[in-house]
Amino acid sequence: MNATAVTPAQAGAHTTQIWAWLGAIPDPEIPVISIVDLGIVRAVRVSADGGCDITITPTYSGCPAMQVIADAITEALQARGVRPVRLHTQISPAWTTDWMSETGKAALKDYGIAPPAQRVIDISRLRTGAAAAISRRAHPAPTVACPHCGSTHTEITSQFGSTPCKALYRCLDCREPFDYFKCH
Repeated sequence: MNATAVTPAQAGAHTTQIWAWLGAIPDPEIPVISIVDLGIVRAVRVSADGGCDITITPTYSGCPAMQVIADAITEALQARGVRPVRLHTQISPAWTTDWMSETGKAALKDYGIAPPAQRVIDISRLRTGAAAAISRRAHPAPTVACPHCGSTHTEITSQFGSTPCKALYRCLDCREPFDYFKCH
């Protein structure tokens, strides 16, 4: 798209197209899920100059993949004539696995990574200083199903898997190890 003015109707159609283009960009650490399905892309706004503003949220503070993701977004959109591309990193509210799409969770499972097993509690709504302890008691460790055989007869072997956002589990029935995408 050139740098001419964009009408509201064009902006709406263009925004939908930009979301589709972003949905084709894989996460660099887990390439079976897109950055949209992972919930990293928070907002797309088309501007009158033909460019766009993209808001992204890292999956955790200091995520090493964020620069790769930012570069991929810029390259993908500029290759399709979107200029300028302005990226904004939003760290509050913090990313949560609740933002993952069901399509993304299914892709993780098909790839052999157990998707998050529960929704995250909003600890900010609790009124005591012991919010974390209350959260742990109210929400014990989730039952994690094996992505290979479906058994819930699994155990954690390490709090950290192949990336910091995952834990390493093993299935006690099929004996296969697997990553579990931890709830955040």
